[in-house]
Amino acid sequence: MAKTGLASRLYRGEADLNIVGRRKLWFAVAGALVLIAVLSFAIRGFSLGIEFAGGNSFQVPASVGTLTQAEDKVNAALQAKGGGIEVVTAQKVGSTSGEYYEMRTPQLSAEQANAVKTEMAQEFGIDADQISGSQVSEAWGSQVTDRALLGLLIFIAVVAIYLILRFEWRMAVAAIASLLTNLLLTAGIYSLVGFEVTPSTIIGFLTILGFALYDVVVVFDKVQENTRGITANNNTTYGEAANLALNQSLMRSLNTSVVALLPVGGLLFIGAGLLGAGTLKDLGLVLFVGMAVAFLTSILLATPLLVLLKNQDPRISAHNKRVLARRGAIARGEVTPKGAPRAVVAGDEAIDPEAAALAGAAPKVGARPAGKRPAGARGGRPGGGGNRPGGGKRR
Repeated sequence: MAKTGLASRLYRGEADLNIVGRRKLWFAVAGALVLIAVLSFAIRGFSLGIEFAGGNSFQVPASVGTLTQAEDKVNAALQAKGGGIEVVTAQKVGSTSGEYYEMRTPQLSAEQANAVKTEMAQEFGIDADQISGSQVSEAWGSQVTDRALLGLLIFIAVVAIYLILRFEWRMAVAAIASLLTNLLLTAGIYSLVGFEVTPSTIIGFLTILGFALYDVVVVFDKVQENTRGITANNNTTYGEAANLALNQSLMRSLNTSVVALLPVGGLLFIGAGLLGAGTLKDLGLVLFVGMAVAFLTSILLATPLLVLLKNQDPRISAHNKRVLARRGAIARGEVTPKGAPRAVVAGDEAIDPEAAALAGAAPKVGARPAGKRPAGARGGRPGGGGNRPGGGKRR
């Protein structure tokens, strides 16, 4: 017996999930989330790393104690000599020379930085030469941002040209809208939760664009296959064919996303969480969030938006109207579906085809049996060729 569970039907593309038909719901949800993200940008802003906001960084040997103990002592030194500021971020970093704790603080003057460094050495009971410090200007972060925006514009332009040549301009518009929504929602999560934005975050943003594009192209390729020559028949609307393509490629997209999220999750939760590799946290976090959002936008937003754009095409609009009109005629009994037996009309009454076939097979009253005539018989007379008994030929 064939399995009829949801997972089995998803693998066969037979789940019949009405994704395109509920596009108004997905658009409303996406619009609300984008609005929340934009409001978060305006009200909360972003938690910018030292590379973007500017500040100081101090490296303390990991041998002084735990990360929490080191952070507390650095905060005490900052309270005494740094004007009451506190550590912004603290993480454990490993290098060829050994492990150390990196403490990042807001901007300090040169005199304040030297005084804090001396106070930290006293707090930890180590030589001041074992503590290294550096100052980062916010101008470097501005340069990174400008180049990232330039790279984003170039990427979108190249993607638009590729999609127009590979598919059509409506698919290019739907795909780019999905990509931009993915970026806005991912950035909104960063703003709402307060994740720190670093150069690794910017790199991660550019990386998830490629993954999101791949997922959209896979779905659009199936949509193009299902809708090729669709106007030649009046059985399926463009939206129904696109929805079927979504169901057929849904499990593939899900498997691709899960396979991609597993190593990224390992990078984030094991590398950064358990092993304390702080440098992997920023990159792993944006990849994990962005890839998860990319799967949702490619399924729930890109294809429904494509259907909305295609329905504005006069040729597709006329085709959809023909399909719906034909279905209405079938429902009213005015048209017989293709492949269905037609009714036989006798006078003013419609006779069921099966009953008509049985009636035609039954013998009429007074008719001769439909049996096989005897061999040699002609007109019901005995064979012989003549009128006389014996059937001899007249000479």
